[in-house]
Amino acid sequence: MKKPQNDKTYDLFIIGGGINGCGIARDATGRGLSVALAEMNDLASATSSASTKLFHGGLRYLEYFEFRLVREALIERENLLVAMPHISWPMRFVLPYHQDMRFESDTPTSKLLTLFMPWMKGQRPAWLIRLGLFMYDNLGGRKILPGTKTLDLKTAREGKPIINKFERAYEYSDCWVEDSRLVVLNARDAQKRGAKIMTRTKVTDAVSKDGIWTVTTQNQITGEQQVFKAKLLVNAGGPWVENIIRNVAHISTNEGIRLVRGSHIVTKKLFDHDKAYFFQGEDGRIIFAIPYEQDFTLIGTTDQDHKDVDTKPECTPEEQEYLCKFASQYFEKPITREDIVWTYSGVRPLYDDHASSSTAATREYVLKLNETGEAPALNIFGGKITTYRRLAEAAIAKFEHFFPEMTSKWTKRVPLPGGDFAHDQFDQLVQELQNIVPFIGPKTARRLVRAYGTDAQIIVKGVASEKDMGTHFGHGIYARELDWTIAHEWVMTAEDYLWRRTKMGLRVSNEQTSEIGAYIAKAITAQ
Repeated sequence: MKKPQNDKTYDLFIIGGGINGCGIARDATGRGLSVALAEMNDLASATSSASTKLFHGGLRYLEYFEFRLVREALIERENLLVAMPHISWPMRFVLPYHQDMRFESDTPTSKLLTLFMPWMKGQRPAWLIRLGLFMYDNLGGRKILPGTKTLDLKTAREGKPIINKFERAYEYSDCWVEDSRLVVLNARDAQKRGAKIMTRTKVTDAVSKDGIWTVTTQNQITGEQQVFKAKLLVNAGGPWVENIIRNVAHISTNEGIRLVRGSHIVTKKLFDHDKAYFFQGEDGRIIFAIPYEQDFTLIGTTDQDHKDVDTKPECTPEEQEYLCKFASQYFEKPITREDIVWTYSGVRPLYDDHASSSTAATREYVLKLNETGEAPALNIFGGKITTYRRLAEAAIAKFEHFFPEMTSKWTKRVPLPGGDFAHDQFDQLVQELQNIVPFIGPKTARRLVRAYGTDAQIIVKGVASEKDMGTHFGHGIYARELDWTIAHEWVMTAEDYLWRRTKMGLRVSNEQTSEIGAYIAKAITAQ
């Protein structure tokens, strides 16, 4: 059977619809390059929807002396906050302190302290934490976010949920981000600028010849195959990057990845304020406890080696028990597995630097341009969601000599779709939406602005009554919103909408999930 072939030769063909692939697609298209992107599942269906949902510098990475990575991430926090004020916002973190705090034994900082201050015996002293937070405040040239302060947990409301062993805490700034929406918004902007974005499209083969890649794709729903041509192949396959190198693009290289699983649990709301907690364990590891979706608390993450890329990552019973036990060392009310309402797990595709443990493996992204074949390919290892935009710039810098007519960097602080408002105007936008459609209620209005920003008003344009919103599936989910996500955000299943475009899966019943899935299927068939 002859495969349909596109006459066009693209500048880039990107494999992978996670944050790295979509970020590069957006940046490159905005510089005048022609781009096609194929994702074998839904956008952000793997690692990019399974993060801890933070734009953060990585406070603990200072203990590994990864100062460049932390500085770059800290600078990016505020750049991204300006560009996407609907899906990212400032958050204060409370770090309770006790003299029993311990380092992981294999961190460079721990080894230095052991060498020069052997009497410390692995302790994480208060002066060192304060020094780290001072660096954290100042490495990135912070302007929007407030700096660190000290809390008296005996009198502060943040101390109420915490056991009385902890009398003091440090409070510092980082940012929340809706990770999977970040991916979708980058894909939307890339498409708006001319990129071809294909979901449920697997790349089955890529062959380089005469300076051109011939890429074969297969639609995962219809089975239809297509052939594309491109001057350069970008492998942003995340956990599958090594498989693509060896079995799809047939590139000869010794580069590899280390798969590290990070698992999270979500419980019923554990405290009545909007700040998060940063907890340090007796084993030297850290976890966060973060306010989540108004009525829940997110706790994570773990660091476990994950052997097989094709084994779906799941939060194991042992990891659930570990996180419950860890958090219970801090919270007055112990947390058990009965408190868990949802779990999720993702695999971080870290560059294999042969570190002694999964926790010690580098979080730096590594970009390798391969020119040994007849056409060049760029393989991407690792990356943090906070530095995705800088990764995209660095990736393009690797191959810009192939495209001399390409324009210069442009994405810094440029709003993503729906993000064209000031970071302190969010409440104003919510009120404006409530004035337009008062019958949806304040909770739904807030959710819609959080998800879609200024596009929320476009979604409800022309709506005069609740009837105009279409079928109500419960919890403020109307057909009008589903239609928008189908038309503009590549939604094809209930799971796409309930767990990646939103987190409404936490609220809907099985019956409502089925009704939403049936509506989406019917709407797609009617297209």
